[in-house]
Amino acid sequence: MKLICIGRNYVEHIEELENEKPTDPVVFLKPDTSILLKKQPFFIPDFSDDVHHELEILIKINKVGKHIDKKFAHKYYDELGLGIDFTARDLQSRLKEKGLPWEKAKAFDGAAVIGKWLPKKEFDDVNNIDFKLLKNNDVVQEGNTSHMLWKIDELIEYVSKYFTLKIGDIIFTGTPAGVGRVFANDKLKGFINEKELFSIIIK
Repeated sequence: MKLICIGRNYVEHIEELENEKPTDPVVFLKPDTSILLKKQPFFIPDFSDDVHHELEILIKINKVGKHIDKKFAHKYYDELGLGIDFTARDLQSRLKEKGLPWEKAKAFDGAAVIGKWLPKKEFDDVNNIDFKLLKNNDVVQEGNTSHMLWKIDELIEYVSKYFTLKIGDIIFTGTPAGVGRVFANDKLKGFINEKELFSIIIK
């Protein structure tokens, strides 16, 4: 099982971090050890003073595929979910300045929250899904999949050029604007439409 993450897939998020708009999807990986265990709090790591939440729609791959054409991509997933790509922003900035990989800032233990899964058939259009993150009951991130630069099926096509997709692999599809720092005792709740898919405490 692997976690395939897409960066810079929402224009407003690109702008808030003052990044350059990419010509192709930005792809990085997280190991399965980065998955936050169910019902466990997220512990801010001692190597960062600026960990940010990044809310994302998730796709769970349901069969093996490589070089998948976009028109067939919809056959490779039947569940969608919601999660967080926790990012040690201070560490990431230092790594980016040196032209080094991001993994230490993105793939550390507990850095991937995976909420409940919903069947794809519940959605009239996967390219028009509202989702949001509440921090201490205040909405801090809101997004809609229609605002993705690369839609879900396009991401599957692109990623499968480089990595064979296997059953159980998860694609993190990118985060909208509104990322921000988390602090001890914060409570985060993630929603697709009005369905709560995860709730975690920060320690």
